[in-house]
Amino acid sequence: MFHAPNVFQRDPISPATREPEPRPDGGRTTTATAPAPVANKPPAAEPAKRRDAYFDNVKYLAIVLVAVAHAWEPVMDGSRTTRALYMVAYTFHMPAFIIVSGYFSRSFDLSAKKVKRLVTGVAVPYVVFETAYSLFKRYADDSPDHPISLLDPWYLTWFLCALFVWRITTPLWQALRHPMPVALVIAVLASFSPTIGNDLDLQRVLQFLPFFVLGLQLKPEHFQLVRRREVRLLALPLFAGAIVFAYWAAPRMQLGWFYRSNSAPEMGAPWWSGAVMTLAMFGCALLLTIGFLAWVPRRRMWFTVLGAGTICGYLLHGFLIKGVGYAGVFDRYTWLSEPAGLVLVSLAAAAAVTLMCTPPVRRVLRFATEPDMHWAFRRDAARL
Repeated sequence: MFHAPNVFQRDPISPATREPEPRPDGGRTTTATAPAPVANKPPAAEPAKRRDAYFDNVKYLAIVLVAVAHAWEPVMDGSRTTRALYMVAYTFHMPAFIIVSGYFSRSFDLSAKKVKRLVTGVAVPYVVFETAYSLFKRYADDSPDHPISLLDPWYLTWFLCALFVWRITTPLWQALRHPMPVALVIAVLASFSPTIGNDLDLQRVLQFLPFFVLGLQLKPEHFQLVRRREVRLLALPLFAGAIVFAYWAAPRMQLGWFYRSNSAPEMGAPWWSGAVMTLAMFGCALLLTIGFLAWVPRRRMWFTVLGAGTICGYLLHGFLIKGVGYAGVFDRYTWLSEPAGLVLVSLAAAAAVTLMCTPPVRRVLRFATEPDMHWAFRRDAARL
């Protein structure tokens, strides 16, 4: 829910949707016939870039799935069906976000302009919200010993940390002849390497890496293929089968395989199972992501405008979920684990994250999510 902006916002327009720019000379103007400039005539304003409604819809719907799945965590233990739906959602909602972030990172290089956007759009929000979440954990959960460390992301901020690492290594992946096999090998090696540690949440950075690299390889025509009618029809039995399998696996499978935050030995599994599960989870995530992308509307919807503010929804909804948990709401009202309670929790989470993605919230948080920071960069940085 990635030019080098954050995947949540300010996306560049894909080649399939960008307006063609006319040549200044119209293709045939010469020095002898060029009209003289009109005195005091203001320069014509450049046409505004159109946002792609499809990708805004993808980001909004994915962030709703993220928020609802997080809301299920405290109340799903008594419901096998909810746990199964949780597993299905966790199989593809973050991979979908990461693939889109890779797709919109294709033009990233180490130029001064792109690096500035990386710092202001990813690094600064990470620093601000990692600090805010750590302080929130200290005081709301009465955990005075909880550390404030930018090297150990807590809760939601791991994605910004990972996005920074992935994007800054984009030139490397663009230069490799076969980047996908290399990324998959790295993910497999990470899955059975318990000594990687928690710094920068490298387990997740490495195990989710293939999805970002896959996004870098995609082209607009690939998304056209995904949105074909045949793919949409095949997505229905695909999701039905995934839900049935998840219902069977719910009491048998560790959720750690979906989070990708630990290696196989750390979860008490044989080291070789890390390789098997990494490849299997990659395949399942890819299929469900295709099914999800196939059903996302292509036209403008009432929620399309919210796609530009998904970074706010992503970073803010964690305070709500954790705050309700710290207040003991889930423990006090046990009926929330019943079917009616689960529906209420789902609707509340979806409504809350929708409000958090609205333009007014985005404007209020712009100091942290879209800071200008012109004072921090040299004026001649672009020329250098």
